[in-house]
This record gives sequence, C-alpha cells and structure tokens, in this order.
Amino acid sequence: MAPDRLHPLNRAVLSAIEERLDHGTARGLAHAVRHAMRDGALPPGTRLPPIRQVADQLALSPTTVSAAWSTLGGAGAIRTNGRGGTVVTARSEPGPVRYRQAVGGPAPARLDLSTGIPDPALLPDLSRAFARLTTAGGGSSYLDEPVLPELRAALRADWPGPHTELMVTDGALDALDQVARVVLRPGDVVVLEDPCFPPLADLLEAGGVRLVGVPMDDEGLDPTALAEALRQPTAAVFLQPRAQNPTGVSMTERRAARLARLVRDAGALVVEDDSAGAVATTPPLTLARWLPESTVHIRSFSKSHGPDLRLAAMSAPATLTGDLLARRQLGQGWSSRVLQRVLATLLTDPASRAQVAAARATYAARRLALLDALAAAGMPPLDRAADGVNLWLPVRDEAVAVARLAAEGLLAAPGAPFRLRPGATPHLRVTAGLVRQPEAVARALATASGLAEDQPATV
Repeated sequence: MAPDRLHPLNRAVLSAIEERLDHGTARGLAHAVRHAMRDGALPPGTRLPPIRQVADQLALSPTTVSAAWSTLGGAGAIRTNGRGGTVVTARSEPGPVRYRQAVGGPAPARLDLSTGIPDPALLPDLSRAFARLTTAGGGSSYLDEPVLPELRAALRADWPGPHTELMVTDGALDALDQVARVVLRPGDVVVLEDPCFPPLADLLEAGGVRLVGVPMDDEGLDPTALAEALRQPTAAVFLQPRAQNPTGVSMTERRAARLARLVRDAGALVVEDDSAGAVATTPPLTLARWLPESTVHIRSFSKSHGPDLRLAAMSAPATLTGDLLARRQLGQGWSSRVLQRVLATLLTDPASRAQVAAARATYAARRLALLDALAAAGMPPLDRAADGVNLWLPVRDEAVAVARLAAEGLLAAPGAPFRLRPGATPHLRVTAGLVRQPEAVARALATASGLAEDQPATV
C-alpha cells in the first residue's frame, strides 16, 4: 500500500517500527517493535496496522510479519482482540520481579541471610589503593582505550581460556545485559540453569526471550536434559561455572567438555557468569577452552572486592567483542577509570591479595561449620563439596520455613524465585558466608525446615 494512503496513526506506528528495523526477519521485526515500545513510541494500547499493511510498507512477507506477531504475542507484548485488531499490551514496565521475591523479606531482622552479599568485614582494605590516586581525571579523550593497561595485565595473569582481549563493565549484570542486548532478540530460546540467578531471569524475560530451565547435578548442568533442551533452536546457554548461585555447585572439567560438545552441535552461544570469582575455592574453568569462538566469560569482583566497586571483566570471541564495544560507545563508553585503578591495585598488592585469600578460607570454613551444625541439629546430609557464600537448604514448605525464621529474627530467601520449572523440591537460599555463630543459626534453620530428625545426629 502506498504511504500516502495510510491512516496517519498507522503511518506513525510504521515509521516508529521502520526506524528501528535492522533485519528484515521475524526476529528483527519483533525486536524493532519491542524497541519502539521501550522508547515510548508504541505506548500500551497502541493499535498495530493489519499484517498485510505492515508487510507492504516494510517490504516484508506477510508470513514474516505473522511470525513476528506470534513471537510478540507469546512474550505478552501484544494481544489480538479479534475485530478489535492487534494492540500493544498494557503491561507494567519490566523489573526485578524474581529478585524482589528472593530478597524482599520482612524487616527488621537480627540476621539477614537472604541477600547473598559478602561480609563487609572480609573485604580488602582500600586505604592503600586510594592512597595511590591523585585525581579523578581520565584519559586524554572520551575515545581512549576503555580498559587501563595495568588492570588488563592484572586480569590476564589468571584469566581462563584463550581470549586475550578483555572488557571491563559496571558489574556482572551490566555485562550480561550488554551481551543480551547485542545477541538476543524477542522470541529467542535461552537455556538457564535451574535453579538460576533471579536477576538474570528477570533481565532476560524483560527482553522477551523464552527461558528453558535445565536441572543440575553435582557436576553442573545435566547433559541429558541439556541435549533435550537443545533439540529446539537455541540462541544461548547461560551458566555459572563455579560456586553456582544458589546451589554452590562447581562444574567439573569432565562435564565442561561434554557440555561443550552438545553446545557446539547446537550452534548456541555460551555465556558464563563466574559470580563468586576469587572467593571460590574451586579453580576457574571455562568452556572457551573447547569453544573459543562461541563462549563469553564474565568474572565478577563483587564478592571478593566489594559490590560497590561495580566492576566485572569479560572476554568474548573477537567479532562479538567488537559488537559489544561498539554498542557500549553508544552509552557509558567505559567503566570508571578511577575504580579500575583501585581494582588494579587490589589485584596486584600483596597485602590485598592476602586479605582476599583469607576471606576465601573464612567463607569455606563458615560454610563447613554451618553444615556440621546442621547435621548435629538433625538435618539430612548436605553437599559438602559445594562452594561459595551460599547454602541451598531443602525444606518441607518454603513459606512456612521463611515465616518461622522471621519469627526468630532471621531472613532467608525462598527457593521459588530461583526456579524455572514447577514441582521442584522446596528450598531456601541461605547466605552461609555471613554466619559467625553456626550452632544457633543451624538450630533455627533445622526447626524451620521441617526436615530435622527428632534426635540430633552425631557429628
């Protein structure tokens, strides 16, 4: 249909979509519509033109438009009302729904074990790092290298995998968000661990992708379940290679090699979030060893050096790194070079490195002490090989357990926000790294769980 015969409202809608259309595919069209929705160009209630009209105006086939509409409908972004046409759904803005459910417990509390944060007393002293700062000045240009050479050298010293080009981002979630924006489109299928990290699930669902949860065992993602999930076209597999949040499971080298074979055959991208970083006792591991051309590896420094540093490092295949850098130039451009200098000092200063090593040992000791105390309180045996600051605690009823703990002045995160599949065993995520008095906490956890034996077990 010729543009001058379009209704003015339809012309405005189509112009908003066409401005954002970078690929003439169903995925590209769905992405353009979602982009226009986020920008406010297609507010809730906007009526979309008929499929044939969209196809004619954008030089697409009706089949392509229909497939895009199906993708958007499945993601809840649009709704067809019969003769009323297809309209943009009046949905609330995407947000951290799962995350708020996980850590938004009642307050105040004597001890909050719901957050998964590090113990502030175990973070490295910043005085030496700040003593080396003179000004907050950056480089000579806004287009200078985004990563300071001294930080790049410190990161490369123990970076796993073959990639040599490293990026620095404003935390791990910023890195995950950047990868999702560049690689994924609405309607894409994405595999996540189940249980998973709730903010990541929130982030991906906000982008309109379809999440498929794959269960885990004590070596990482279950390969049989992953193979079944990968039978459908899959854009990416997101996983945590060590000290997985919430379970604490670390992937073995044997499992990593097997997962790499499955992902290679499926042609998917692997995105690894090493969220525990230097507080994990397990050595770093990456599928980039087997899949260098399709693996993104992210390392967070929040647990080891402080959440408020807001820094993470990322490596990726060269082509993807170029796309990520170009996309970042449209936004913040680089992460604070002041904070980069601080992190570079913390990674190279012997005293700071010793403090991080001591924190790692303390977290491991606290976790084992809590496991021993739980066993003494009558709880069934739990995984002593798990790593990191969290404990994945089975319970009979999550809501009851959370309420019982709250009555004792303790907070723990319910397991439901971490789950993607129904019918899983109820759990709580407990930040074991914050527990300094394990006996008292273990008694409260065992009672709240509803799983403790009548007679305490002997340790």
